[in-house]
Amino acid sequence: MDGSGGGGQGQLNVLGGPLATCSERPLTGYFRTGCCETAPDDFGSHTVCAVMTDEFLRFSRSRGNDLTTPMPAYAFPGLQPGDRWCLCVTRWKEALDAGVAPKVILAATHRMALAVVSLEALREHALDA
Repeated sequence: MDGSGGGGQGQLNVLGGPLATCSERPLTGYFRTGCCETAPDDFGSHTVCAVMTDEFLRFSRSRGNDLTTPMPAYAFPGLQPGDRWCLCVTRWKEALDAGVAPKVILAATHRMALAVVSLEALREHALDA
């Protein structure tokens, strides 16, 4: 997948290149294309491709967003440590400020994330630096 489906053609990552796939298993993204694409109606801005950790999943649950419990009605399998997922950039920033930000995949993180977090902060947590 080239990252150009769902939300629009030619979306770019934080490095200025084509948006790479974040995860197809589980299938992630606002449009469930596997990419962290975004559009004006994506109010959460699901733009950060992050690798889940137990610490982050517990943090997210404590903030009212349980990402571990499956929700079959939404075809959501529930996440486990090691899964890649398109996170809302504000949740990633909240986790960063709390010292529990998960690692990110820069090539699969949408450039719109830079409206909330710095490239430097993302690079410090990158697995593909």
